[in-house]
Parts: sequence; C-alpha cells; structure tokens
Amino acid sequence: MSIFGKILNAIFGSKAEAAPPGPGSATASATAPTPTATVDVAAILDKAVAAQKEKLEWRTSIVDLMKALNLDSNLAARKELAKELHYDGDANDTAKMNVWLHRQVIKKLAENGGKVPDDLKV
Repeated sequence: MSIFGKILNAIFGSKAEAAPPGPGSATASATAPTPTATVDVAAILDKAVAAQKEKLEWRTSIVDLMKALNLDSNLAARKELAKELHYDGDANDTAKMNVWLHRQVIKKLAENGGKVPDDLKV
C-alpha cells in the first residue's frame, strides 16, 4: 500500500477505496482507501495524538501527523510520499518538502471526503 494510502486508511478506515492522489499515479489509486462518508480529520488526529506519549503538532508538521497515525515518518518515507504526490521541488531541501507535503496531505484528505479545519485549507 502506498504511504498516502496508509494515511487515508488510518483516518478513514480500511473499508473504502480512494481517489488517486494526483494525475498519473496508478500506485495510490489501486491501493488507497476512499471514504464513504465525511470524516472529521481533526477529531481523529487529535484523538490519535492524545494516545501518543509525546507532544505532536499534526496541524503544522507532516512528521508529527505521520507519527500520530503510527506511520514511519523518516526521511525515506517522506521522500516516497513526496514522489507519490508528485513533488517537483528539491527533495534534499527537507524543510520546503515537509511544508509542501503537509499542505498536500491536508488538501488530499479534504478531496477524499475529510472535513479539515478551515485554517488548514489551502
């Protein structure tokens, strides 16, 4: 399953089929779930953060968002996620890539039926 598919699965559950994360991406469309009803993304992530033993800022950090969902958030995983979501910037500039990834993941969650807080919409 793609990394984005794992994020969708963790938020929406495993019984849905997903819209692809972008044009030309067969990997995510074949393996990622799509929600069947609107899901409150903030509520799910806030609950996931509460279950962790460390303070996580999922609203601003892709690393913390992934950690909250018990997903591997190392650089290799984030580079793979960037590839899946068609990042065309320098993957070695991790600060820019991470900001872009966070925005894209939030955007894609909304596109797949997630209710995201207004202040996070791009």
